[in-house]
Amino acid sequence: MGLSNLLASNSSTKSLFHHKRLPDVGWTDLQIQRLLFELSVLDTNCEETVKCQNSTSNTGKFTHRWTGAGEREGRIYSPLVSQRHYGLGHGIGRSGDVMEAQPKAVGSSALLRLTLRLTLDAVRRGAGLNGNVGTGDQKSGPAAYGTLLPVCTGMSMALVLSGLRDRARKLDATAASEDLKMSNLTMDPAIQSTPPGKDPPTSSFVSALSGDSNNTPVERDIVLWSRIDQKSCYKAILSAGLKCIVLPTKAHPDTDEVSTDLYALREALDQYGNRILAVLTTTSCFCPRVPDEIDHVAKLIQTWNEGKGGSGAGISHVVNHAYGLQCHKTNKLLNRACTVGRVDAIICSTDKNFLVPVGGALIMSPNSKVIESISKNYPGRASASPMIDLFITLLSMGLDGYKGILDERKRLTSLFQQKMERAASVFGERVLNCPRNTISFGMTLDNLATASDDDGSQNKEITKFGSMLFTRCISGTRVVPRGESKTISGHTFVGFGSSHERYPHVYMTAACAVGMGESEMNEFFIRLEKSWKDYCAKRDKERKKKLMASF
Repeated sequence: MGLSNLLASNSSTKSLFHHKRLPDVGWTDLQIQRLLFELSVLDTNCEETVKCQNSTSNTGKFTHRWTGAGEREGRIYSPLVSQRHYGLGHGIGRSGDVMEAQPKAVGSSALLRLTLRLTLDAVRRGAGLNGNVGTGDQKSGPAAYGTLLPVCTGMSMALVLSGLRDRARKLDATAASEDLKMSNLTMDPAIQSTPPGKDPPTSSFVSALSGDSNNTPVERDIVLWSRIDQKSCYKAILSAGLKCIVLPTKAHPDTDEVSTDLYALREALDQYGNRILAVLTTTSCFCPRVPDEIDHVAKLIQTWNEGKGGSGAGISHVVNHAYGLQCHKTNKLLNRACTVGRVDAIICSTDKNFLVPVGGALIMSPNSKVIESISKNYPGRASASPMIDLFITLLSMGLDGYKGILDERKRLTSLFQQKMERAASVFGERVLNCPRNTISFGMTLDNLATASDDDGSQNKEITKFGSMLFTRCISGTRVVPRGESKTISGHTFVGFGSSHERYPHVYMTAACAVGMGESEMNEFFIRLEKSWKDYCAKRDKERKKKLMASF
């Protein structure tokens, strides 16, 4: 019986490595722990912690297979830390490529590669992103290729942009060199005349791609960013050493939505031309902001590159899909964008989408060369901790578990909106009409402050209500005043929070995100109603006191 159990366990592990697909049914904790310890044994770091070695050093014997004489040998002092990481102390990648295998860390390297395959399998078969084989042996779709980075979404965005910049420099330099050769050929009198019916060779180095008479390509140092009031996006662009042009958003005439201004994007493309490295769009955002129209943006970028971009790298398109994997509608939009136009990189958070601690990101692309550039741009080795968390979680979920949490979120979405509408009617407010955002929901707070109050006093009162929600153990909500300004790294955002300079409402947002349970949702609305009543009672009491003091 014992041998039968052992063989059955080995069979599951063998199947995992052979098929490299997420198992339908999640593994038990014991199965996962056993595999992790087996992988850690493949690494060359010492089998015991430094603390344990020191305590037994008086024997004078070293009983382990490997001895380390380098400056970094994966040694761990604390047994508790070693247990937390299952002895995997070498990290992942090498100094030149975060996805490259380490000879000293075979187990860690195998874990990274397998985790990536499982993650891509989950988003393809679970979240519905395309990543199938297209024409010939070429993969297609947003999840065709990927890499995992052990940093948060914002830092990953900076790394993606840096990788795209390095790739663009090489492609533009190659194109400029080819253009120069072509130009020399056309000016050489020894070259025969152009055959009838053929256009003469043209030199695109006289186009906007070239910066001077020496045929030096223009440095791509600008990112066009469709405004989304999240600090990390803006800071990520600056951290990559690039200039950010903030594109305004537009208010939808028939709803409360704030969305992409395609006209402003067209103008910026024509204005900055081949100085533009990339356009950065967003698919997951706080209400009333809705996902960018990334399919139209992708088509617009592709058309511009074909018509005015000349040869070279062209303008890239990066999609901030931070927590968009949990929304089927958003994933369909991303699939369409990759079909009709240009999408170079998609950035997804591991914590928001797969319910692991903060610290990791999944980068996907329809283009393997883009993924290669990003992986090679990571400086040094990387922590394996976020990958271990993701690996454990995916195996624990299985495909059925992952689909289950996505389906549960979808089921709760309609209930969440109904309860939000009920709460709004009780408060004399209304739910913001933003049908294209099915994760974040908004409710006006226009009645919390009287019409006679100026914006400053209104904003102060609204801020107090947000604080009251938090002190009553309600986290994650956002209370957004009207007309607030915030300066980030020298740029002032007017109407910060709503992603629009003149949004007409004071409002709050709450999200129905993956992992929320129905009982937690019900408790949230109970506390929200109680907080509203307590706030109004306290506010009215203070106003009455001020009124009495004025007589």
